[in-house]
Amino acid sequence: MAKPNKKAPDTAVNIHCRQCKTQLFKYRKGGKRALVKCFKERITKDYTVTPCTCPHCHTVFARDTLIRGTPAFKLIGGKVISK
Repeated sequence: MAKPNKKAPDTAVNIHCRQCKTQLFKYRKGGKRALVKCFKERITKDYTVTPCTCPHCHTVFARDTLIRGTPAFKLIGGKVISK
């Protein structure tokens, strides 16, 4: 399969923890569909202390994985909201 596009998309979204509303990432999202994965190269600002864990309520919201050969976070459904 093809790798993700190297040029980052224009639209930026803020990703928050659904449980405590703490901001986790500022992410350059492409497309209009639901947020399922976050490629690490598209994260512009990371507010987490430990990867995939909310710094305030310590909820695990994602899994660290490789998607099409590129490092990414696979988000767990219902754990995050994007604004």
